[in-house]
Amino acid sequence: MNIHEYQAKKILKEFGASTLNGFVIFDTNEIAKNIKNLNSDSVVLKAQIHAGGRGKAGGIKKVKKKELEQEAKKMLGKILVTPQTGNKGKKINRLYVEETCDISKEFYLSCVVDRKSSKIAFISSTEGGIDIENVAKNSPEKIITVKINLTNSINEEDVGKIIKNFLLPEETKKKASNLIKSIYKVLIEKDASLIEINPLVLTLENELICLDAKISFDDNALFKHPDIISLKDFNEEDPIETEAAKYDLSYIKLDGKIGCMVNGAGLAMATMDIIKLYGSSPANFLDVGGGASKEKVSAAFKIILSDKNVKGILINIFGGIMRCDVLAEGVVIAAKELNLSIPLVVRLAGTNVDIGKEILKKSNLKIISANNLSDAAKKIIQAIK
Repeated sequence: MNIHEYQAKKILKEFGASTLNGFVIFDTNEIAKNIKNLNSDSVVLKAQIHAGGRGKAGGIKKVKKKELEQEAKKMLGKILVTPQTGNKGKKINRLYVEETCDISKEFYLSCVVDRKSSKIAFISSTEGGIDIENVAKNSPEKIITVKINLTNSINEEDVGKIIKNFLLPEETKKKASNLIKSIYKVLIEKDASLIEINPLVLTLENELICLDAKISFDDNALFKHPDIISLKDFNEEDPIETEAAKYDLSYIKLDGKIGCMVNGAGLAMATMDIIKLYGSSPANFLDVGGGASKEKVSAAFKIILSDKNVKGILINIFGGIMRCDVLAEGVVIAAKELNLSIPLVVRLAGTNVDIGKEILKKSNLKIISANNLSDAAKKIIQAIK
């Protein structure tokens, strides 16, 4: 789960990190009552969307206070297209207004769960404020990665390694140490998977300020953090994925034409791979899980059909805990309710497979049966042609 910049900064500030004063608005009428709390003559107006590259796309502007309302009106409601949003872009529904500061240097700092090493990785660079991916590609020597064993706190030796390339004044190193410890604490206590500060700036007064902030949280740990769940912006979520989450379905929307319903993540990946192998593309990743009820299967089927790009559906179930007859009942309920009009290929194997096939046969639905995964992929691709 991702949150907005201003929300990330609020959390970081609660844990001791330094940020600039600012306020969020959803309407320009909110400016007058909040602007008096900012001290600088100019302010920075920032579009709040879950995507990077806002500055280059016109989503971040430095303006005079007297120009703020006019510029905010131009930005609110605008569709912002960045390299991370795709061509459709994202609508700006909220803006963050922030004080300015005098910058001496810009750095990059992030903290991420490194699943390969089972450690916490801190990544730092003197090339802050620009695309870190390009720095990694063109100047990898400018990036330092320090991997830390999971403990309750981070020691000074590791802190020294992380900020080594920053070449900070002595009086600022202690502030950097406190910042890194704060970030680490947020990661552990809030079950974050990524915290990114880009840029982290050194001001002319030798203060370290988080000028931008991004935090991503582990979805699997959200049940422990209702305060984090409350920060979710559903306007930034795919509505189909939001609906799937209500039924505890693992669903990810993709760009293809063939909707997939599978039980088990590995089998789902294999199903998508073989669709690609035979020349088409999956419209989604959907794992209904091992113990799905017929109601859950029916909901999953409806969710697939809610995607207008879907021209055909491939169901691939290997019955274990997930019984084939339960799957068949759920599919029949949903298909009849929605008057299914696109091709449907079903491959069943495992527990109660014969009962499942009989249920599908007696449904009088136009279902194409497949003997194995390869046969299923070929048949659905042929059917949508």
